[in-house]
Amino acid sequence: MKADFAAWKVLWDGYNAFYGRAGETALRPEITQSTWSRFFDAYEPMHAFVAEGPEGLVGLAHILYHRSTIQLGPNCYLQDLFTSEAARGQGVGRALIQAVYDHAAGLGIQRVYWQTHETNAAAMRLYDQVAEKSGFIVYRKSLGT
Repeated sequence: MKADFAAWKVLWDGYNAFYGRAGETALRPEITQSTWSRFFDAYEPMHAFVAEGPEGLVGLAHILYHRSTIQLGPNCYLQDLFTSEAARGQGVGRALIQAVYDHAAGLGIQRVYWQTHETNAAAMRLYDQVAEKSGFIVYRKSLGT
């Protein structure tokens, strides 16, 4: 819901800080606002899931649907997954991944995939239980701002 922005932003900021995007390296506010707006735009292939606990939002997952050159149907890319520190180890991440799986399967999508940093050992313990490693290594090159 659009009214969840403040609670979502706390998680979003925590997720970005985990990956070194905080302080001087934080995302510009217009990027955060644009990301949030895309979740509510019917023409965007981007969706958000949140997990709620007694104290409010405790986790988030963001996905993108996109075409592929190796299959007819689209893929689901799980771009962001994060739980509050207090909610870790309580099944929140697993529940969010399952919600993504269920949503994608409901649309007839055959594959969900994601990546994580090689140092994210705690998350990989979960990922090894709910998916298989693809064996691929990610390369990237920044081409500007």
